[in-house]
Amino acid sequence: MTQSAQDTILIIDFGSQVTQLIARRVREAGVYSEIAPFNAAEEAFHRLKPRGIILSGGPSSVVGIDPPLPPDAIWTAGVPILGICYGQQAMAKQLGGTVEVGDSGEFGRAFIEISDRCALFAGLWREGETHQVWMSHGDKVQALPAGFRPVAQTAGAPFAAIADDERRFFGVQFHPEVVHTPDGAQLIANFARHVCGLKGDWTMAEFRAAKIAEIRAQVGKGRVICGLSGGVDSAVAAVLIHEAIGDQLTCVFVDHGLMRKGEAEQVVSLFKGHYNIPLVHVNAETLFLNGLAGVTDPEAKRKFIGKTFIDVFEDEAKKVGGADFLAQGTLYPDVIESVSFTGGPSVTIKSHHNVGGLPARMNMKLVEPLRELFKDEVRELGRELGLPDIFVGRHPFPGPGLAIRIPGAVDKAKCDILRKADAIYLEEIRNAGLYDAIWQAFAVLLPVKTVGVMGDGRTYDNVCALRAVTSTDGMTADIFPFDAAFLSRVATRIVNEVAGINRVVYDYTSKPPGTIEWE
Repeated sequence: MTQSAQDTILIIDFGSQVTQLIARRVREAGVYSEIAPFNAAEEAFHRLKPRGIILSGGPSSVVGIDPPLPPDAIWTAGVPILGICYGQQAMAKQLGGTVEVGDSGEFGRAFIEISDRCALFAGLWREGETHQVWMSHGDKVQALPAGFRPVAQTAGAPFAAIADDERRFFGVQFHPEVVHTPDGAQLIANFARHVCGLKGDWTMAEFRAAKIAEIRAQVGKGRVICGLSGGVDSAVAAVLIHEAIGDQLTCVFVDHGLMRKGEAEQVVSLFKGHYNIPLVHVNAETLFLNGLAGVTDPEAKRKFIGKTFIDVFEDEAKKVGGADFLAQGTLYPDVIESVSFTGGPSVTIKSHHNVGGLPARMNMKLVEPLRELFKDEVRELGRELGLPDIFVGRHPFPGPGLAIRIPGAVDKAKCDILRKADAIYLEEIRNAGLYDAIWQAFAVLLPVKTVGVMGDGRTYDNVCALRAVTSTDGMTADIFPFDAAFLSRVATRIVNEVAGINRVVYDYTSKPPGTIEWE
């Protein structure tokens, strides 16, 4: 926790796919927030002593058997509460109202009619107006608890927004956190700043200062070792920790030979040259590529790379005399607990390469200074720390690197081909001024060969696929709509300049149903 309890809004999660967006909207309003699953909400409530509470949506039904509900303590604590979708229904049920299964649900765009004024709507919506919102519900509130009044309705929800002004309890059936509710961010800001009375002055400079003090208190005179992946998260974590404890930090960069063009050199130059941070650079390309020889299954690749990274990292940690703490670039989405109502595990789409798999025998405590931040906030912190924008603003890059952008077996020749193609693609994107408009762009070397004609000769070479997506959080993604002239220019350069590729295609698949990466 980097904020005082007086500055925090607690978000109680009931399993919505978009709960993280609520936290983002609160933070965009300049207010610090934390998410707790409903089954850990009481502990979080007493620990944080928040100035406001938001109840998320979720897949359950409050009219079902033993539905998940907020802790009773929140209703008598005297703090404002906003219930969203399922959260509104949970609020109504616990406070004496009635919720029923609807004859037909509302899903997608809907239009809400404002029937009365309300603190949530201040400066935004007025009586008699109609506004677009986004709905996703089957059940609906049928009778209000004592003290509540309706302030808005839709065709399918007579109590689309409700208010208890005296207790400062509000409920909305729609989802203000998603972009499809155009005024939703302002509604959440109204709750955080006007209803809860928070100043909205949470800044990254404040976070930086508080976190540095926290790191110093945690580490004391101990030694910290940090595994650099070459990505933004671990780099920002390392620079922040170094600012806090100086040479008590040693970074280990395990170069597995699966990086983008010039990436390893950039990391070494940044840390050794610009920041003068103690850095051990391990060239382990041969070890990794030999171990990947003949491996075609994507999960097998990921697991081998993760295990080998751990082995190399452990060896290097011993060489530098060990450490008391292990630093990681863990982000907030990685630590928010997945809510499961069946007690079973969430479905694993693919395993993630993370230093967090280090064996217990290393006997180190964790330092995770970014665990309260989202990806865009990490970039903001990086800029606050003075990291160059060309480094901080880079597109996400997977831990297993190019190995999962080469479906099938991986070898050095294929990596070299892909590195060249990828560099050309990203260079053209930057030249076109499109890099910052794209969440992630990369090339993939397909395990497919096609016949081509170059000059007067026949070729039989590889196919390169290009991928570029837009996203806010990586959970969903749409393809970036390049124009035909751009794609033609990139394809021409790759075929002309990269030996081993004679055909280029563009991936038009959104997420879902596809994932952003190919493996």
